[in-house]
Amino acid sequence: MASKSTLEQQLEKAVKEYQDIQRDFTKTVTSRQQLESQKQENEAIQQEFKELKDDSVIYKMIGPVLVKQDRADATQNVDKRLEYINGEIKRIEKLIKDLEEKQEKKKNEVATLQLQFQQQKQAAATKA
Repeated sequence: MASKSTLEQQLEKAVKEYQDIQRDFTKTVTSRQQLESQKQENEAIQQEFKELKDDSVIYKMIGPVLVKQDRADATQNVDKRLEYINGEIKRIEKLIKDLEEKQEKKKNEVATLQLQFQQQKQAAATKA
């Protein structure tokens, strides 16, 4: 059995790198979806706080226990959480954009190497 050509090795390496980028992209998109879900949850909580009467009591679940919480603290905590989540969403969206660009470049590299490899095989077949 003949050893692999340099071109074949480059192609295999490029395909593996492309697959790694795709895996990272999938993980990043999943993270983005989780953040969006958390954002919607917290926005719903924020809306509920706005609709509460001034004398309403707010409880926070800590483990298996409900603990009374000051309304201002509860509102502030949700606002801070939303601020953090929005920042993370922006960071993840930038990462997704970067990964899309990397993915496209690597895809083009793989296509070029595949074409060169096929041409090399055809040239070798015509010589034989």
